[in-house]
Amino acid sequence: MDNQQEQLEAIRDIRTLMERSSRFLPLSGLSGIIIGILAITCTIVAYSVLGLSFKETGYPALIIKNGHLNPSTFPLLFADFILVLMASLFTGMMMAMRRAKKMELPAWDATAKRLLINLVIPLVAGGIYCLILLYHGHIALIAPAMLIFYGLALLNASKYTINDMRYLGILEIATGLIASFFSDYGLLFWAFGFGLLHMVYGIMIYFKYEK
Repeated sequence: MDNQQEQLEAIRDIRTLMERSSRFLPLSGLSGIIIGILAITCTIVAYSVLGLSFKETGYPALIIKNGHLNPSTFPLLFADFILVLMASLFTGMMMAMRRAKKMELPAWDATAKRLLINLVIPLVAGGIYCLILLYHGHIALIAPAMLIFYGLALLNASKYTINDMRYLGILEIATGLIASFFSDYGLLFWAFGFGLLHMVYGIMIYFKYEK
């Protein structure tokens, strides 16, 4: 029995080592919660800039007027989203590095590189597509497109990290597709996808892997 138990423990150790070498594990649930809060804050600021309540529709018309970007709203909205994006990226990287140190794992290795590449390619494609939509004045479809491409990025990168990321990616894609049908509420769907879903995902990850 002792010999059998030792063999089982050896198999578990080998399996753990293989998983650590093939998957990027030090993702932080707390970073997901913080990013979700930032996204919801970003949406609140956007509605404030537009002078709309959450029940009101037609926000794209306040961003583009007479075929041109509205100088009184677009620069502020652009700065709002860029600042939140930068803060989210910084939070994610810093907390992943902190957790990697705690787990005694490398924060940057071949697996992390593969994860980043598979994440960035759909994100860059989505960013370019959103700029094309902006160029043609299709403001209402930008928020849904961001959700869809972000979901595709998560789905693409999930094979190099925890499986839970795959489910978040699927939910982001579904949210983006639904938002495409209700484009006047695109900002609210954006807040749901990048905000609430991220917070729920972060809480689940925290209690599943970190608690």
